[in-house]
Amino acid sequence: MEELLNGTAGDLTQLKYAFDTFYFLVCGALVMWMAAGFAMLEAGLVRAKNTTEILTKNIALFAIACTMYLLVGYHIMYSSESGGVLPSLGFLIGTEHAADTVLAGGDDAPYYSLRSDFFFQVVFVATAMSIVSGAVAERMKLWSFLVFAVVMTGFIYPVSGYWKWGGGFLNEANFQDFAGSGVVHMAGAAAALAGVLLLGARKGKYGKDGSIYAIPGSNLPLATLGTFVLWLGWFGFNGGSQLVMSNISDANAVAQIFVNTNAAAAGGVIAALILARIWFKKADLTMALNGALAGLVAITAEPLTPTAFGATLIGGVGGLLVMVAIVTLDKLHIDDPVGAISVHGVVGIWGLLAVPLTNDGATLGAQLLGIVSIFTWVFVASLVVWGIIKAVMGLRVSEEEEYAGVDLAECGMEAYPEFTKSAK
Repeated sequence: MEELLNGTAGDLTQLKYAFDTFYFLVCGALVMWMAAGFAMLEAGLVRAKNTTEILTKNIALFAIACTMYLLVGYHIMYSSESGGVLPSLGFLIGTEHAADTVLAGGDDAPYYSLRSDFFFQVVFVATAMSIVSGAVAERMKLWSFLVFAVVMTGFIYPVSGYWKWGGGFLNEANFQDFAGSGVVHMAGAAAALAGVLLLGARKGKYGKDGSIYAIPGSNLPLATLGTFVLWLGWFGFNGGSQLVMSNISDANAVAQIFVNTNAAAAGGVIAALILARIWFKKADLTMALNGALAGLVAITAEPLTPTAFGATLIGGVGGLLVMVAIVTLDKLHIDDPVGAISVHGVVGIWGLLAVPLTNDGATLGAQLLGIVSIFTWVFVASLVVWGIIKAVMGLRVSEEEEYAGVDLAECGMEAYPEFTKSAK
């Protein structure tokens, strides 16, 4: 290390390239760990008879996302001309940066490995698809969901991702979305909403007279663990989106992002707990968990420019909004077992609208353009794909299979067999 620091400009370039690549990969690994968080959160918030199927969906969607993004998604998102609407179709992820290109230096020299960039981006698309999983839980056919995952991760997500992060028209319009409140979270929620509307509510959730019946989750300790795992992974989600940290300015920025990400999550929890105490007269754990996630989603659009206290307030507003949204969707008979549409959709919109409050380079007009464009594209495209799947193979399991649990119907095994079967 000392020899490198005292060496030539080429030696220092190699050191910076290696350090930023390593940082990028570690942040990507943290985001990958969010897949475990989503799996545990969703498994805890569904009924025991549906646990195996939700876990199967989570590991399968991650594998599908990685494969489809490798085959076509990454090329669609990052290999098209700047300022466009329609990206170019291509395959695979291209060649790695040549050593001569890196050592040449200059403004056009890459800061990190191309493969590290792909790895960081592929775990983001898996996150977007994970949002869909919980919203359609307990009544959707497993293979119908997986077919949609192929289209969502390979085509729908990359198109709107190109508009912002790939240099498309939203980037040219100065739409600001630092780490993906819109590109990732709102997009996942839009796809989920389209699926839920075609799928319908779980049996027994709503009465004919308009009454609403709570369907408690099976394992709140597991849901809480999942939330903490997501909270941890979010440091990579937001911190890695700074892209590099091999200089003083970027290192300070990453530290601020970590602080703000943590502060927003804390603000979301506190706000949700206080509102639950006022509204429901008790501390509601599920609302506290969703409050944490809402705070994280809210700050993701701009985790750098707010002060730590400002980030706490942004997260706090997210924690309030998510509770109102969950209750409102229930009143509209839109059944979302884990609150994904509220957490990632409603609060994702709030996060995008909050950007101009702290970032002088952002405008409300550009933020609204991004919100409308991404939501409309993902919702309409998803509605079409869900509709085709419904017509060809069906979306929903039978009423008998839903009553028995989709674990047996779709997977042939139960997560907790000792709870439902007599000892032999």
